[in-house]
Amino acid sequence: MTLEVLLSFLVISAIAGYFQTVTGFGLGMIVMGATSGLHIAPVASVAAVVSLMMLANSAVALPGKLKHLDMRIIVATILGVVPAIMIGVLLLDVLSGSAANMLRIALGLLVCYGGLSLVLRPRQRETLSSRISFFTSGVLSGLCGGLFGIAGPPVIFQCYRQPLPPVAIRNMLILIFAATSGIRTLFVALKGDLNLEILMLTAWAIPMVTLATYLGRRWPPQMSTLAMRRLAFATLMLIGGGLIAF
Repeated sequence: MTLEVLLSFLVISAIAGYFQTVTGFGLGMIVMGATSGLHIAPVASVAAVVSLMMLANSAVALPGKLKHLDMRIIVATILGVVPAIMIGVLLLDVLSGSAANMLRIALGLLVCYGGLSLVLRPRQRETLSSRISFFTSGVLSGLCGGLFGIAGPPVIFQCYRQPLPPVAIRNMLILIFAATSGIRTLFVALKGDLNLEILMLTAWAIPMVTLATYLGRRWPPQMSTLAMRRLAFATLMLIGGGLIAF
């Protein structure tokens, strides 16, 4: 990996880490989409790095932010994530070698769906969804997380339907993504797939993500929620559309 490519990866990681902190999501979609579009590293390698980066982001973003979270629905979601993560990782092993183009297009569609979910969010419910509903969203998110290290869109859509304050939703998402990333990383490590390239990329990226996360907590952007959603939508649609087209 050349210095230019490494620096590009670090810049993308820093931007994604800041975005994740101020919105509760986006790190995986931005890093996976941008690095795949620029052909910086194989999808499987970047997915493993993203999982480790998510853990670093969560370690900085979560302390002191877990008050008043409903752990029952979080546990229900994670129970759906666990088996689906393993299936997704095994499916990635098959597709990364035999269907790389299809995998890239699927990633592009997932990133676009993540962007669309920001502007096509359903009307907020008056009561919390059932734990079965959260479990189902966990299964879908786990499959996405296993394939790409991006557990976001299904669980984001689910959480933003709930009658909860934005700060609670944001912290709930970060906690679920942390659990998802930890499970994925453990499974990949047990398979013996945490190679030197992944560890080196992670070693470079984590300080950048940690710094960006601190900056996001300390100096969030002075933007309205609507403006932030529009910016996120434009960014994710651009990345996802590029992956599908090229």
